[in-house]
Amino acid sequence: MSKPPLLVTGGAGYIGSHVVLQLVEAGERVIVLDNLSTGFAEAVLGAELVAGEVGDRALVSRLLAEHGIDTVLHFAARTIVPESVADPLRYYGNNTCATRSLLECCQVAGVRHFVFSSTAAVYGIPDGPAGEDSPTAPINPYGASKLMSEWMLRDLSAASELRHVALRYFNVAGCDRQGRIGQSTAKATLLVKVAAEAAVGVRPQLAIYGTDYPTADGTGVRDYIHVEDLAAAHLDALRYLRGGGASVTLNAGYGHGYSVREVIDAMQRAAGAPLPVVEQPRRAGDPPVLIARCERIGRVLGWQPQLDDLDLICASSLAWERRLAAQRG
Repeated sequence: MSKPPLLVTGGAGYIGSHVVLQLVEAGERVIVLDNLSTGFAEAVLGAELVAGEVGDRALVSRLLAEHGIDTVLHFAARTIVPESVADPLRYYGNNTCATRSLLECCQVAGVRHFVFSSTAAVYGIPDGPAGEDSPTAPINPYGASKLMSEWMLRDLSAASELRHVALRYFNVAGCDRQGRIGQSTAKATLLVKVAAEAAVGVRPQLAIYGTDYPTADGTGVRDYIHVEDLAAAHLDALRYLRGGGASVTLNAGYGHGYSVREVIDAMQRAAGAPLPVVEQPRRAGDPPVLIARCERIGRVLGWQPQLDDLDLICASSLAWERRLAAQRG
């Protein structure tokens, strides 16, 4: 008997599309629900795409019922920290309220497994590397909106038969190494993406936001994880839940960090040329250092990252950016 298809919300976006691609390659049947506000239909490879809102209860309920879906992977969200500071209600609406609506539909439909795209932003400014048991104290509405969704998922799992894995992403970067899909979002704020755009001339300059942090070179330090390794963690989470695993929240990172200047150096190595860099004041909502303690994800899911290499991450991002530039002519 074949397995029922999976519902992937936000599966046309950057991270979601990489997960969908790996799911399809693993033989899964996938239904993608995406409003295409930041995602791209052409990034959905080998899956059925339904254009719509996660908060549309009638649509979500119909998809769950028609396809007999018992597993949902939820990526759909707004994810830009400065934007969340400027427009917090949009984030609570798109992230928290829409997730509540989705969970209610899942409860009614009897969905058994749920994989949630969370974020290291729930930790705020941790005292050292952040472990899953570190205090959660988000310093921006984006992190708060995701933490509230985690709480709802935790409480629903306790009150029903739904089991879940929540993955707290650190800084996701890189692109599919075969060049099939990548990070195409307009006006992106992710450093590696922005650096790749500067390298191909899409941006006139690359800004360093904050050079006075208490770090070795004064710039912010982040734990950068290749998107393909992160996608693989979702497949591991799916196998874990299908195998009867209990609900769990796990960090997804490499356990070490690079500064903004180190990332710029790596992109310059990939490009073979210097990047136009300017220094700007700190942005609101940015912690100085955010690095994962990530032993638990390997122990629980058996996840074994294969692409822990900053130069590889930058090279794959640059290759995708060059492809986009060639398409634009």
